Amino acid sequence: MTILKRNVGMWIRRFNPGDGARTRLICFPHAGGSASFYSPLFRTMPPTVDVAGIQYPGRQDRWHERLIGDVDELADRIAVELEPWTNLPIALFGHSLGATLAFEVARRLERDGTVPVALFASGRRAPSRHRNERVHLGNDRDLLAQVKRLHGTDGQVLENEEIVRMIMPALRSDYRAAETYRYRPGPRLNCPILALAGDNDTVATVEEVNAWGEHTTAPFELRVFPGGHFFLTAHAAAVRDLVSQRLSDG
Repeated sequence: MTILKRNVGMWIRRFNPGDGARTRLICFPHAGGSASFYSPLFRTMPPTVDVAGIQYPGRQDRWHERLIGDVDELADRIAVELEPWTNLPIALFGHSLGATLAFEVARRLERDGTVPVALFASGRRAPSRHRNERVHLGNDRDLLAQVKRLHGTDGQVLENEEIVRMIMPALRSDYRAAETYRYRPGPRLNCPILALAGDNDTVATVEEVNAWGEHTTAPFELRVFPGGHFFLTAHAAAVRDLVSQRLSDG
């Protein structure tokens, strides 16, 4: 039996490891985010669920590493890192950029014989729904203005020039990954997809999020919450209960 440490390598951060886990939930952060974003959201999941977050290069304890501004390269790397973690049924949760990345990782896992028990796609239009976005090509002021509009980062943090200088490279790299991603048609996933949307999200409309149903042969469901792009922070308990119930039902 594979024994997993609290953190294996640089990519994985575990929040509630336990010997009684029956399912493993892997969480993918949004652009500019880190694995710790999911700690308050999923830290109190039942002990039957082993929760871990993906830590992208270029932030927090990986700030010195080369940034990866390409979804396909990130997905290739993460899929390899997750191989030892498939000793339990695995589910994937991603918000915004993280949802696209979770989808591409799911494709790679299924290609190699591991079908996730669920994909939770939050606050992101379906892979086949493209927008011509170029925020990553703008100046720092425009990029920060976009982040502030989405309310994804504490406003006080973004007023600190030193912190902004530290996070800007990773933020721009993540936006590049999100905005240059192009869906390549292929087999639909065989895992269920539960898509989550904010009813006032201008980045991923309810219609665009609903299109995730085109990407699976398994059951699909859309849940809509009040709020904008980061609706899941305002409805953390409801999101946590929904994910927990789905994993328990599976």
